[in-house]
Amino acid sequence: MSSQRKTANILDRPLSKGKSEVNISTFAFLFSELVHYARTRVKQQTNNELHDKLADFGKHVGSRLVDVLFLRERSYKRETKLLNVLLFIKSNLWKSLFGKEADGLEKDNEEDNIYYVTEKEPLVNKFVSLNTDHAKETYNVNCAAFISGIIEEVLNCCNFPAKVTSHWHQGTAFRIIFEKSMIKKDKLLEAK
Repeated sequence: MSSQRKTANILDRPLSKGKSEVNISTFAFLFSELVHYARTRVKQQTNNELHDKLADFGKHVGSRLVDVLFLRERSYKRETKLLNVLLFIKSNLWKSLFGKEADGLEKDNEEDNIYYVTEKEPLVNKFVSLNTDHAKETYNVNCAAFISGIIEEVLNCCNFPAKVTSHWHQGTAFRIIFEKSMIKKDKLLEAK
């Protein structure tokens, strides 16, 4: 009688909750190469095109993060209320990406479908500088457009259609514009 060891299938093993931190210099190198790659792929070399390209790259990351985050943090339970999903982004998403919560979450004073997530020093802006070939041209690129793509895709995958853009304001502010139908839906859910 031989003792055979039962091996668990890889899909049956639990996900590790251990620290999965990436070396900061490795991240800086990879991200600067991503920005360089995006910059060489834009046609007219404008800031808006570069922001859009970086946001598209972020959307690929965001779509993959949704399932993993909700599996680990919420035991498959997705948020149905607008404020709860915004708090999830401010805390859980930010902690998994940057090791800390975002600096702030604010609602616009005039429009009820606009929110802001603020970060004083986004990690993606820390190590990237864009030099141009022409001395007169200067880039005012906010590489945090990559993060805005992540946020937008997480919201869209959670059935909260929104458009997210990054802006320079007390560091970086991520402007989240929800569709008006989402605000009506959220108010109906609160009334129940």
